[in-house]
Amino acid sequence: MNEQKVENAISEHEFNKLSDATMDDLVTYLEDLGDNMEIDDFDVEYSQGVLTLSLGSVGTYVINKQPPNRQIWISSPISGPERFDYHADRDAWICRKTSDTLGELLQRELQNALPLGNLNIPIS
Repeated sequence: MNEQKVENAISEHEFNKLSDATMDDLVTYLEDLGDNMEIDDFDVEYSQGVLTLSLGSVGTYVINKQPPNRQIWISSPISGPERFDYHADRDAWICRKTSDTLGELLQRELQNALPLGNLNIPIS
């Protein structure tokens, strides 16, 4: 495994503020997407920092906050598990292994998995 070591100096308070805003934006976007599109077996649930996005035959995404590590973790039915650290210089959650942002990963995977036009996921 060729992961970069990332020193994450944000406080717990700052982590909670940033990760809550990211999760809230993502939940709102996905709920609106599900309400406005006809997608079979599409379901979004969010509780206690854990977002579950069910996409029927595509599979289920689980996106959750990890306060002890100051990270957001994702389990993708397409690419598997990834960890994201917040980088203030890019104002984005960045994957340790791929350097993708959380938004880029979700944009790419959902765009390919769902029969929709262009998506515009509002997170970095």
